[in-house]
Amino acid sequence: MHDTFNLISSYIPPKRLYSAAKICLDYRLSLLLKRSIVTAHPLALMIEPTNICNLSCPLCPSGSGELKRARGMMDLKLFKDITDEVHHAIGMFILWNQGEPYLNPDFNEMARYASSKGIYTMTSTNGSLPLNPEEIIESGLSRIIFSLDGTKPESYEQYRMGGDFDLVLRNISELARLKRIRKSKTPYIVWQFILMSHNESEIDKAKEMAKQIGVDKLEFKTVQIYEPKDIAFLPSKHQFSRYKHNKDKFEIKTRLLNRCRRLWTQPVINWDGELAICCYDKDLIFPIGNIKDHSFLSLWKSRKMNNIRRSILCSRKDIEICRNCGEGIVQKIKLRS
Repeated sequence: MHDTFNLISSYIPPKRLYSAAKICLDYRLSLLLKRSIVTAHPLALMIEPTNICNLSCPLCPSGSGELKRARGMMDLKLFKDITDEVHHAIGMFILWNQGEPYLNPDFNEMARYASSKGIYTMTSTNGSLPLNPEEIIESGLSRIIFSLDGTKPESYEQYRMGGDFDLVLRNISELARLKRIRKSKTPYIVWQFILMSHNESEIDKAKEMAKQIGVDKLEFKTVQIYEPKDIAFLPSKHQFSRYKHNKDKFEIKTRLLNRCRRLWTQPVINWDGELAICCYDKDLIFPIGNIKDHSFLSLWKSRKMNNIRRSILCSRKDIEICRNCGEGIVQKIKLRS
């Protein structure tokens, strides 16, 4: 409940509230008129602290080594410059993209700086590295998602290659424990469990562990695959997958509509300052421009961005990265307790 209140509170400042309402209206009008209308800032901004990762997860472009972009860490000054430019209009920062955010030595300071501006801050971590729970709490981070896809080392390590199950569990437990001791309402702790063929039998055990650890929420999520060989990762139960498949063919279950909220509400700034249309453009296939050279708003309203928006409104299926996108797909699985 406090997490929801925290999120809503970040949009109470009049300029943010006005911008949020305006961009939502822009999106509805764009769908109605079939043309790109953008007159305000997005609802949220995804910022990539780094695209380097310490694990080798086979379905992750960063972990598998298939990411084509140069690797690096966002500079703290660049982060602060971005924050200073947009904080009056944007109420949420999503602090991850490709890579492990906490590998950036300035990450806690980034969260602290954004939080000091009243921005709702959230991140997602594999948790398989030394974390300081005191610094996480003191950073003011609003929400933290831990990716732990198993209830035992044997199943966890089948996907999180190079990860340390016990270390992840210890990091989650210590953060939850210190949060209780300090009676801190943040960060909201989410255990994210990606359901795959090798761990789908562990749902009930995960629910038990989540209660024991004291996380705020346990989320089960569908897995994203890229090639026919990846079908082996898909769960046997149809309701746990976002795909229809048989043998060596697969496709998203739902019909691909000519719309995408992300292009109106949630762009990405990569570690080097490059603006990406969304988090599914992992290799920057559609370069828009660099925030170091242009204002955010000029890039956000640019001809390049609007051309992509128009293409989506006309025929989304013609854009390759959109054909395997989670937009409009049920990614979080609701299960009875």
